[in-house]
Amino acid sequence: MKTIIKLFSASAFVLALNSCGGVPEEKTADAGEEKAFAVAEVLEMVAKENDVTRTLYTKAIVGGGKKQGMKFDEDWRKDDVEAGPLPALFLRGIATSIRKSPVPLGLYLGSDFPVNAANKFEGKQAELFTQIKKDQKPQFFYDEGQKLHTAMFADLASAGACVSCHNKHPQTSKSDWVLGDVMGATTWQYPKDSLTYKETVAVLNSYSQGTVDIYMEYLDEIKAFEESEKPEIGDKWPAEGNYLPTPEVFLDSVRKLSSYETMKHLVAAK
Repeated sequence: MKTIIKLFSASAFVLALNSCGGVPEEKTADAGEEKAFAVAEVLEMVAKENDVTRTLYTKAIVGGGKKQGMKFDEDWRKDDVEAGPLPALFLRGIATSIRKSPVPLGLYLGSDFPVNAANKFEGKQAELFTQIKKDQKPQFFYDEGQKLHTAMFADLASAGACVSCHNKHPQTSKSDWVLGDVMGATTWQYPKDSLTYKETVAVLNSYSQGTVDIYMEYLDEIKAFEESEKPEIGDKWPAEGNYLPTPEVFLDSVRKLSSYETMKHLVAAK
């Protein structure tokens, strides 16, 4: 599993940098010592990676998969449920993987109308989320209680699958969501106010590793299906039939969609 990340995450950025002139080896060592980015910059970078990843998973995997008869359920891990994770649970899986890593990056999804009451914003975050719903602009603050630099980013209803699932959920506290609504906010936290180049790549790498971990867990679930038709795993997507991409193909698509902006930030820190 870790090998996939080395091939398709951190090294992807390094290879991209090298193709643009690169970071000389002697400077790479120095960059590991110097503070290269403010924490807000890094959290924005990883938030953009997350936006691309979740949108791709929601539209291409969940939305496209449902059209092929694939199922997605909040109880997808149960032995008697043959389904994949819903988008919010896909994000939770990424957050769990990050939490197990040595990178001190926090990630969770909250809302003022969550399906799970435990995810309801309170205090400072509830106050800032009110502003996010108005202008969809990220909010940054220092959480004195946790001693963590915190950033909140709007989480939009970007696909029909999100809207229908939340509106029909038996525990929903709001059943009139429409496309484009601000359904919640992803919250990111980090203990330092600035990061080195090396620490920044580690943050991005931990997120990509989390994506691989939860996606591979989904593919492992499929292997155990007994009653449902198993999609073919390879280089094709649900839009083409009963197919799912491999983790490598999935991450390669994410990289193509998001790495340009990330690369610009990393190159600027040379």
